[in-house]
Amino acid sequence: MVESNIDKATERPLRILAVDDEPTIVEFLRVGLGYEGYQVEAAMEGRAALDRLRQAEFDLVILDVMLPGLDGFEICKRIRATSPIPILMLTARDEISDRVMGLDLGADDYLIKPFSFAELLARVRAILRRRGVVTAHTVLRMADITLDREAHTVERAGNPITLTAKEFELLEFFMSHPRQVFRREVILDRVWGYDFAGDTNLVDVHIGHLRDKLGDRPPRLIRTVHGVGYVWRED
Repeated sequence: MVESNIDKATERPLRILAVDDEPTIVEFLRVGLGYEGYQVEAAMEGRAALDRLRQAEFDLVILDVMLPGLDGFEICKRIRATSPIPILMLTARDEISDRVMGLDLGADDYLIKPFSFAELLARVRAILRRRGVVTAHTVLRMADITLDREAHTVERAGNPITLTAKEFELLEFFMSHPRQVFRREVILDRVWGYDFAGDTNLVDVHIGHLRDKLGDRPPRLIRTVHGVGYVWRED
């Protein structure tokens, strides 16, 4: 079972406004969250974001602190003066005072750059769940494998499996996208993060470790698509 990011009241995909002046981050959010079924629209500066929020309905704002013109704190303050929309703030500055200010202004959560997509997605889901925007399935079940997102546990046929944090993120990624073929570069980007400069062989190594821990023998659940990448299949 995987979650569907649909507003049950309106039967439309959940919409996110991403406000960041870095094209790399904007594309990372647009592509990654798009894969997860969200509709993502971008604004590169604060006034454009405020205008867009007046024109259309969104379910969440992802808001960078360092923006040209109006900064993220001022944007957050203005949004919160008129709307209860959930806000996730991003910043490259790991200062406690910044986090406190953002939360005091009404932000729901705070994420420090650089971040992995898995962490971002977990924060997005948690915010929407807390706000009652969507009820997410926190437990994924595929074949005889059960992954609990909140408890951060994995079982196969009822037997607990101990995974590293990255192996857990990798397994969650595949179980969330069954039967979709992903290139190594995409997996690296989605699991390790937009700014990771490592080699794609790292993906092969981690998948090898994950297969061993899952006891994944042919026919595998995580299958190699030669010349392309990997896919999760149960058949």
